[in-house]
Formats: sequence, C-alpha cells, structure tokens
Amino acid sequence: MKKLLWISCLCLAMALFVSFKPRYTISLLQFNIWQEGTVVSGGFDTVADEIAKADADFVTLSEVRNYKDTRFCDRIVEKLREKGKTYYSFYSNDSGILSKYPIKESSTVYPLKNDQGSIYKAVVDVNGREFAVYTAHLDYRHCASYLPRGYSGTDWHRLPEAVKDVDAVLKDNRDSQRSIAIAKFLEEAAKDKAMGRIVLLGGDFNEPSHLDWTESTARLFDHNGLVIPWDVTVALEKAGFMDAYREKYPNPVTHPGFTFPTDCPGVPLQKLAWSPSADDRERIDYVFYLPEQKLSLSKIHMIGPSGMVCRNQRIPADTKDPVEKPSNLQKWPTDHRALYAEFAY
Repeated sequence: MKKLLWISCLCLAMALFVSFKPRYTISLLQFNIWQEGTVVSGGFDTVADEIAKADADFVTLSEVRNYKDTRFCDRIVEKLREKGKTYYSFYSNDSGILSKYPIKESSTVYPLKNDQGSIYKAVVDVNGREFAVYTAHLDYRHCASYLPRGYSGTDWHRLPEAVKDVDAVLKDNRDSQRSIAIAKFLEEAAKDKAMGRIVLLGGDFNEPSHLDWTESTARLFDHNGLVIPWDVTVALEKAGFMDAYREKYPNPVTHPGFTFPTDCPGVPLQKLAWSPSADDRERIDYVFYLPEQKLSLSKIHMIGPSGMVCRNQRIPADTKDPVEKPSNLQKWPTDHRALYAEFAY
C-alpha cells in the first residue's frame, strides 16, 4: 500500500514538474525606418532610441539604404551598444535584421534588384531552439490598393476615375514583384519547417491583407465596395502562416490596424499624403509566424503616433487599435507605425 502511495506521489510530482516547466518569451519589432530615418531631423538617433525602448529580441527593418557606402546595420548596432543594448546583424540592403542572439547563419532569400524589394534570413539559437527570422520589404510599385481610391499605385497621379473591378486591381497588383518574392520566402521557410525551426517573418509588404478588404469593410476606408483577395497574404495563409495582428484583433472594422500613413509630426503634410483626396490608410506592415504546438502569440501592438493622415489632413485616432506612444513623439522618424509582437514557446 505504501509502495503504491509512493508511486502515485512520484507520478503527481512528475506531472506537476512538466506542467510548471518554464516557458520562454521571444519578441519581434517590425520597423519601417523611412530611408534610414533621414527624412526627419535626428531620425537615426530616434530610430536607435525606439529600438532600445522596445528592447525586442529581433528587429526587422525596412528601407535600409546604406547611403554613401555606409553599412546601416553596423552603424545602428554600434549606436545601440552605446545605449547598453547588444545586437548582432549582417550586411543587407533594403531590409535588415537585428538579433539579440548571435546569428549562426544568414542568407539572401530575395535579392534587391531595381528597387523591387528584398528578403533576408537569419538563423539563431534561442535557449536550445533554432529560429529562422525573416525580414521583407516588398516591391513598392504597383501598389494596387490605390486604384479603387482613384490614384495610380506606381506614380500616384490622379486617375480619371476609381478602378472598381477586382480583376483589374489584381492584374495591376501582380505586375509587381511581391508575389514572386513571397514565393521564394515560402520555398525557403518550408526547409526551415522540415528542420524543426520556429519561423518568424516581419516586413513592410506594400500590399494590404485579404483579411482587411472584406464584406465588412467594403464601404469603409474608400474601398469603393470591393472585396479583394490580396495575393501575398492569401499565399501566406494557404501555406499555414498566421497573421499575428489579425489573430489577436480579428475585426478589421474596429481594429483596422493601419500602419501607414501615420501622422509624423516633424514632416510637412504634403510629404505624408500620397493620395490627397482619398482615405488611403492601410495595414501594410506585418508580423507572420508558422504555428506549432509549443508556440503561442502573447501580445501584439503598434508603436507610433496615434493619429493618421487621411484626405490630406492629420486626423486623431478613430479606431480601437492598441498604439503605444513612442519615446519621442515629436521626432518620430517614419511615416509608418512600428509593430511589436511577443510569443511564448
């Protein structure tokens, strides 16, 4: 009887040990830095300040330019070191990755050519588990979401009339390199999955989500009645990837998640309003991940100004989206909001 009781207690203790086994957290900051922060006075320093404040394990950067033959990621790593933050990186162009963990390997998944986007990958070991972290800044031309709003998505000239045919919008969208780039990513990510790696993707896609252009939003935000299955996010969803923001906030009416164009206080309005007569607010910055049993999304929010630019005006917040105030609102360095996501694994 005592032996049976001892065995039962041992089994209970083992069960409790397994159930209370500590979980780790990992975080990612997606940050379009608008030409390396050069558009706003003091922007480079502010970019560093915001990265230091967010203190994310990984930072995925958009609009890395390496101006005047400088290496932006090296410079920002050094600036962060001055602030007591240790990050690792590697040379890249157009998009970039910072990691708190030493980078075991890095690669170019989709190289920059003719300024039509890029994707890079870093592989790191986090507490004995390999992560494949990708950064993407996709083609900015043929931004077809402007067509239903009466503007070209390549030169942003006013059109004679708004394009209200879904097929015509998607045809223009597919003239970009975005679908080609994301196909390269999916091919590479499949290899990571086969190797048991956790896969994270942060990026500025320059393309909306099919989860945002729905029946519920067809008469909102100048969608002009259109429901559009945008190519990049559809491809990611079909491949099993989760859109972290839409997972946490599934309602695109109450939580549209607009990341662009934000009300950057230090910049004249004419530099922020790409289609002055339209509501062109859009969610084009994303964090995606490949789900697995031991990985779960803990939280996600935006960082940046609460106000946006709409119809050539600076407007206050009018949605329920969670937006964290930056450390220096007046010197916010970009026309995008950043996106912070945290996971448990």
